[in-house]
Amino acid sequence: MENYDVIIVGAGLSGINAACHLGRYCPNLTFRIFEARSRIGGTWDLFRYPGVRSDSDMFTLGFSHFPWDSGKAIADGPSILKYIEETARENHLLQKISFSHRVLAASWSSDRSLWTVSIQHDNAGKLYQVSGCFLFLCTGYYDYDKGYTPEFRGFADYRGRCVHPQRWPEDLEYQGKKVVVIGSGATAVTLVPELAKKAHHVTMLQRSPTYMINLPAENPINEFVLRFLPKGLAHRFLRCRYIGLNMGFFLLSRVIPKLARAILVGRVERELGASYDVRTHFWPRYNPWDQRLCVVPDGDLFHAIKSGKAAMETAEIDRFVEKGIRLKSGKTLKADLVVTATGFNLKFAGGMAICVDGEQITLPDRVIFKGMMLDGIPNLAFTFGYINASWTLKSDLICRYICRTLLYMNQNSWKVCVPRRASATNEKTVAIEFTSGYVLRSIDQFPKQGRHSPWKLRQNYIMDLIGLRLRPIRDSELEFRP
Repeated sequence: MENYDVIIVGAGLSGINAACHLGRYCPNLTFRIFEARSRIGGTWDLFRYPGVRSDSDMFTLGFSHFPWDSGKAIADGPSILKYIEETARENHLLQKISFSHRVLAASWSSDRSLWTVSIQHDNAGKLYQVSGCFLFLCTGYYDYDKGYTPEFRGFADYRGRCVHPQRWPEDLEYQGKKVVVIGSGATAVTLVPELAKKAHHVTMLQRSPTYMINLPAENPINEFVLRFLPKGLAHRFLRCRYIGLNMGFFLLSRVIPKLARAILVGRVERELGASYDVRTHFWPRYNPWDQRLCVVPDGDLFHAIKSGKAAMETAEIDRFVEKGIRLKSGKTLKADLVVTATGFNLKFAGGMAICVDGEQITLPDRVIFKGMMLDGIPNLAFTFGYINASWTLKSDLICRYICRTLLYMNQNSWKVCVPRRASATNEKTVAIEFTSGYVLRSIDQFPKQGRHSPWKLRQNYIMDLIGLRLRPIRDSELEFRP
């Protein structure tokens, strides 16, 4: 059986980041990355729909150790995938990745202080096992195999084509066709202006509005800084700039939500004009940042609406009919193509089974320690990014903390580290305090968070920076043993 110091599950943004940190800070440790897909990139290889792009700026979504060197803050999917591939090549990681290897289960043995990981090699169709001292789960937090599509009444009557963005067909032709995109999230906001370039007309059908913010994809400040400052200094400056802007507006949304709403809706009104019914289509029922904001780079969605190539429809669906969708108002939207941008399904740890000394772990019964480990489960960590900021900001902090932990264990001849909750911290709540539909549908399948540190998940980069980078590894609720 092959044995490694660290087993990394997933070769997406988080997995490559974890491997880079291990190579940099723990060069004496052996590791292997197991990736279920046949290519690197995770999310950025999976999604192939037209216009796919980041909803976070690349100066914080990019790695701290491999700076994003373009002035374009909002990048398209192929550019992000290329960036991940370049990072892997620069750090000599490709030879350490086992592609088409799906991790099915992991079992911890206290007698051996080892994880035994069961893997299926899709190409060969065989099952085999490897062992490792530490297990690092970098699988993201949603189901890569199947997106979420509600059950629509009368769907069998529809004679057009219907696709989900998570499984976009390469041969899909939409030029000159009438298209309806169902959804109001980032995917729908991305798809509508892109489809409108070729389609006869595109309608964005939403049950309720989402907050949208118009941001420039390329910023003159970024170009200036990258041109005149040394690369390292320019990257640090731009990273801090975007962290400050994002955290500042999030704080404003929490403290003075009415002002934040006025700013967001006011910008949309300026884009679409006073005659447009902004209140119906762009005035959500919740406060800003109760759900994620949708970025509209360079106002592309608003330009498509003003040109007449795209339109908003805020209504509930009654049923599908032969030539389109009938709304509860009685109106029928004709559609040659329907795109169900209705979200995705959450899945923790890629759905793998986890056992400790023969006992099957029930994840919802566990509590998250410092946003990356689980109480009572030894030598296991996972990456779970921010909801209100870039995923990679939290990934960087987690990777660095795990490297510090591994070095601390090695220096003190410890073989095992396991979080232990004190009885006073037994109170717990859901891990993600967000009202988005994809969260509410599946959050009961996830581990919980506590009410107090270190069991409470913070959505605050500065507090995590202090807690995970500056404070010592030794913690009263993190047990180390030989």
